[in-house]
Amino acid sequence: MFRLIKTNQELEVWARNQGAGAFLLLDRYPLAATSGRLGPKRRAGDRQVPEGFYEIDRFNPHSEYLLSLGLNYPNAADRSLGEPNPGGDIFIHGGAVTVGCLPITDAGIEEVYLLAVAARAAGQAVIPVHIFPFPLTEAELARRSASPHQSFWRGLMPGYAYFEHHHQPAGLAPLAVAGK
Repeated sequence: MFRLIKTNQELEVWARNQGAGAFLLLDRYPLAATSGRLGPKRRAGDRQVPEGFYEIDRFNPHSEYLLSLGLNYPNAADRSLGEPNPGGDIFIHGGAVTVGCLPITDAGIEEVYLLAVAARAAGQAVIPVHIFPFPLTEAELARRSASPHQSFWRGLMPGYAYFEHHHQPAGLAPLAVAGK
């Protein structure tokens, strides 16, 4: 599984053996570029990286950015917020350019892409991608108490806390729908 905490500016790769319990942190890949600010993606062209619970839904070996892994953005939770054009085509990719994607350099995407291919080849049907603005703790939320995204971030907290405690993704369907 992959996890990004925007303020850390790195993609975490977590892995486990098939059928094993907890995930272990395998590696971290620094983002080569960032765009947008803290908060969810809501509109096409807003340069935002989405926040929430996603899955890899595409493998692109012929990407403009060497290789890329597509996220299922917008997912049902994003669409439930009712924005008319939330955008799309969010990828983890090579290079150092972004307008809402997660570039991790060419060397980084070569490793991450191969890990995702190996996971899929071993029978893993779903590769989770969790994206958070910052560590979702009460202290961090208090530091951003004036943000209009408080309700949305609080909606993500149970999934964040579950993974922090168990190193396994929670059942995401009820956790993915969060307020604006």
